This record gives sequence, structure tokens and C-alpha cells, in this order.
Amino acid sequence: MTSLDEFTETAVLVERLTASEKQAAVAKTDLSVAKAQLEQAHHRVDDLQVRVDVYEACAGMDPPNWLVPKRPGRGKAIVCSMLSDTHWDEVVSAVEMDGRGCYNRTIAEQRLRRFTDKTIELARDYTAGVNIEGLVLILGGDLVSGLIHEELRESNECSALETVVFWAGRLAATVTTLADHFGTVHCPAVVGNHGRMTRKPRMKGRVRDNLDWLLVTTTATHLAGDDRITWQISESADCLFSVYNTRHLLTHGDQVKGGGGIGGIWPPIMRLRARKQVNCPHDILVIGHWHQLVQAASAGLIVNGCTKGPDEFAAIMNFPDEPPQQAWWLVTPEHGVTVQSPIFVMDKQKEKWA
Repeated sequence: MTSLDEFTETAVLVERLTASEKQAAVAKTDLSVAKAQLEQAHHRVDDLQVRVDVYEACAGMDPPNWLVPKRPGRGKAIVCSMLSDTHWDEVVSAVEMDGRGCYNRTIAEQRLRRFTDKTIELARDYTAGVNIEGLVLILGGDLVSGLIHEELRESNECSALETVVFWAGRLAATVTTLADHFGTVHCPAVVGNHGRMTRKPRMKGRVRDNLDWLLVTTTATHLAGDDRITWQISESADCLFSVYNTRHLLTHGDQVKGGGGIGGIWPPIMRLRARKQVNCPHDILVIGHWHQLVQAASAGLIVNGCTKGPDEFAAIMNFPDEPPQQAWWLVTPEHGVTVQSPIFVMDKQKEKWA
């Protein structure tokens, strides 16, 4: 029989053994964790060494030549600048417009001068390295306010013939200034709807019964002795001209009908372009009339803005205001239309109406 002392001694030994086994188990677990951490550390060291090797290899390398752009060569280009929907001698009341727009002869003269200056500035200061070979000044109609609405007869600055006499001289000065800078200027021209002398649009005799035609031909007569300037005054509603090998079809744009809905003016204008392609293939359709600047040459379309800005009709019809602006673009023989830019012609501070 085991004595009480022997039993006590055995119990103590068992307790010590159990404690030792627990310590061994903990140590084994710690060892396993330490081995895993050591393995991860080895992988981290290997990864860092690879990065160091890459950085050291790159430190002495020069960037490839194509990352450093070369100075552009003297590539050829022709500037196109469109002047349309000026509505000269229309009067827009700032009071009736709640201060959102204003227009009269004095403001129109200032905006014509800014159009001229910006046409030159864009070509001179924003196209470095390009050899500009000339300017195409596109006259897209609605140059005059006209008399097609009774309210215009009442509110215009003066009579329609006085408008033609006054603005022919200003337009001639504009073309001459542009010729002085660009060397050569070509002027394709069509008539708009505001210049017609009849209440309803005409099909026969449409062009020569229009104040736009009278204004442009009078201007051309003023400049007849200047060999730097050529004219293409269309006898039809359309005018096809090429800039290098890019065919532009100019029309005023009043043939477009519709324009409501989500698509806006795009669907009816593109339908017109498709119809005109049948009888007159072209690369870009150039129109005015809609007073919305759309420069989408890649889609075959350029729609000009207007210099008048928003007016009473647009305000009452709740059309969104658009700043007075005109279209400017650059054409190259290799790529057709490349650079496109608006010409902003309004300066409220200098015009002193806002």
C-alpha cells in the first residue's frame, strides 16, 4: 500500500510534468510562428533586393528619345474663319433682356474688330511652328438684320439700304486688315434668310433679291483692285469650296427644319447633310443660322455661332443663352481640319452695357 507521503510526492511530480508539457507546447507554437515570420522576412529581403537591383539599373539609363518631343516643323496650313449671323443694325434692348444681352451698331462695330483681332491672334500666337499660307474668310449669311419682321422695321438702327452702305465699308476694312496679316484671303459667301426682300422665302432669284448679296458684292467692288483678295459669291443657296483637299459645303442653314427634342439641332442638320451629299459630295457641311456654335469637323459638321448674342426672341422662347462667338479652324493638307477654336467677340466692360 502506498503511503500518504509517496502519494503526495507522485502528485507533485505529475503536476510538474503537466506544466512542462504545456510549456513545451507553447514553445513549439512560438517556434512555428517564428519560423513563419523568418520565412516571410526572407521573402521580403529577396523582394527588396530585386527592387534595389532595378533602381540601380535604371539610375544610369537615359529616357528613350520619343519621350522628348521634338520642335515641330514648319508644316503648311490654311486658317478658316467664319463670319455670319452678325445681324448688323439690329437693336437688342438690355432692359428687355434683363441685362442678359445688348446689341446695337456701336457694339457690333466693337465685336467686328474683336473678330478681326482674334482671327489674327489665334493664327499668330497659338499655332507656333506652322506655316500659315492664307485665310479663308467664310461669309455665311444673315450679315444684316433685314426687314423680314415688322418689329425689325420699327427697331433697326436705320433703313436697310443705309445698313448696306455703312457696313460695306466696315467689312472692306476687316478684309483688308486680314489680308495685311495673312497675305491672301479667299471669301466664299452665301446669303441668309434675314436679308431677303420678300416676306416669304424665294426659290427663284433667291440670291440677288437679298441684302446680304448686295452687301458682299458692294464690299468686293470696294476691294476690286486688291489682288490679295478673291471672292466666291455664290448665285445659289450653297457654295462648295476646297481648302487643300478638304471639301467644304457652305449653306446658311435655314433649309434645316425641326430641332426640338433630346437630339436638339443634330438630327435635322445631319439629315440635311445626308441629302446634300447626293448631289454635292463634301467632307464638311458649314452652316450658320442656328446661333449655336458646334465645331464637330470629325463628324463632318461645323455650325457657326452669332455675334449678336441672345435677343428678345430667344429670351421669350426660353432658349439657353450662348455667348457671342464665331468659328475658327485650321486645315492642313495631311489631316484636313485639325485645330478648332471659338472666337469670343464680346467684352462687356468695353461695351459698357452690363
